[in-house]
Amino acid sequence: MRSFALALGFALCAVPALAQEKVVNVYNWSDYIDPKVLEDFTRETGIKVIYDTYDSNETLETKLLAGKTDYDVVVPSATFLQRQIQAGVYQKLDRSKLPNAKGLWPEVMARLATYDPGNQYAVNYMWFTTGIAYNVQKSQSRTGGKPIDSWDTVFKPENLRKFADCGVYMLDSPEDVLTSVMRWMNINPDSKKPDDIRRAADAVMKVKPSVKKFHSSEYINALAGGDICLAIGWAGDSFQARNRAKEANNGVDIAYVIPKEGSLMSLDNLAIPKDAPHVAEAYQFIDYLLRPEVAARNSSVTNFANGVLTSKPFVDKDVLENRAIYPSEEVMKRLYTVSSNDLATQKVVTREWTRIKTGR
Repeated sequence: MRSFALALGFALCAVPALAQEKVVNVYNWSDYIDPKVLEDFTRETGIKVIYDTYDSNETLETKLLAGKTDYDVVVPSATFLQRQIQAGVYQKLDRSKLPNAKGLWPEVMARLATYDPGNQYAVNYMWFTTGIAYNVQKSQSRTGGKPIDSWDTVFKPENLRKFADCGVYMLDSPEDVLTSVMRWMNINPDSKKPDDIRRAADAVMKVKPSVKKFHSSEYINALAGGDICLAIGWAGDSFQARNRAKEANNGVDIAYVIPKEGSLMSLDNLAIPKDAPHVAEAYQFIDYLLRPEVAARNSSVTNFANGVLTSKPFVDKDVLENRAIYPSEEVMKRLYTVSSNDLATQKVVTREWTRIKTGR
């Protein structure tokens, strides 16, 4: 959810010879950390970081449920975390080994407790919203100068059709897209009713002819380069796209909005797999990420809000004061979360999402 194009298997090896055996294997979303944080962790602790990335919860879950993964720290989203806890793939956290957990954000951890009762298995890493990212210049001519502030822009076929010629992407994530449609249709976004899921999928099918691609990371560079002009995306990624366009000085201006109907609030969390081979190192790594100054660096670089409340004084002002990244209390009230799907519901969701992507 999330971007710095860290190569798979990225290993930080600048450690003393005697410390070469100390390793932590991390599996995280792509573009979701300040690379210098990894270098500094290794320099301070002597622990080499083997860093792999993925761009979908399904990829992580497949590895976790397949058996031994050799990962020490993983970063599941909350709804997936919930059912993975039930599947027994994580070990309970020993809070005595995470002294920096005292700075965690109470409201965020309370929301996480919906999925992890008692916050026994995970701590929050980052949290964010799903919304609409768009090319400011190209959108003005297509909306007649009207602001983009509603899901109407992407879910009404006649509206999205206006953007088809300049390129539209949607997240390859049924949790984000289908729940957003439900919210727009005044259906409970956490509905598990097959008919509600099918109605949401039907609505996406109606706008699909205007969608160039479903992908959960490519839209960042596509927006930044001006190759597309509209996307359903995550807040942090959308602002990364904006920053990349600015760095390229290519004249592309990217904006992001939380639609007025409300938006999905997602939580990505740090957890230790049950079969982690380097548990002590995993605790050191997680506690390092919870250090206020370190959490702030990761937010400042990735443009995602982190779960450490005490980090806010250290977050770059442009990020902290961006109300699409750190929403106001009023907007926070419009954010919703959804629970994990049971097996029967997940089969329906998977079938409908496959129908959307393949047309069958």
